[in-house]
Amino acid sequence: MKKMTAAKKNAKTMASPADSAQAYQWRHGNIGRLLNMAVQRFEKRVLEVMAEAGYDDVSLSQVAITRNLDAGGTRATEIAKRAGITKQSVGELIGQLEAIGLVERVPDPDDKRARIVHFTPAGLAWLKAFEIAIKQSEQEMREELGATTLEHLKQGLMRYGSGGDASRGH
Repeated sequence: MKKMTAAKKNAKTMASPADSAQAYQWRHGNIGRLLNMAVQRFEKRVLEVMAEAGYDDVSLSQVAITRNLDAGGTRATEIAKRAGITKQSVGELIGQLEAIGLVERVPDPDDKRARIVHFTPAGLAWLKAFEIAIKQSEQEMREELGATTLEHLKQGLMRYGSGGDASRGH
């Protein structure tokens, strides 16, 4: 006789379909979903501001690369680790960013087998526009939420995201 898994046991005690709207309300109001919705709205606005500035050729997937690329350059393996995506995906996205002229790969002076990804001069100009877009989008958020609420939110997210070590968030 097969063992009944905990999931199957729990399924037998779950609410009926008529009760499911109420029973699953937690799925829409939990902090993870709310943060995700806020991030999607914020990033959409940043991309809109970038498009208004003439930079409409970079996707959110590509932004994951630029977001994790140090101003002095970073190895692709480190970008993959920081972004939480595969090295193969990072390589493809870097190739896309190279094709539009925002980054380049150069030999690592410490390890000739490795390459370091750097912003090009055009990439640095893009990065400056991105900074402006972030600041504008954040200002719009501040106007909607209030300065105190936004500051508390940023402090709390920094503390939580750094595992309680606020110095890691800087």
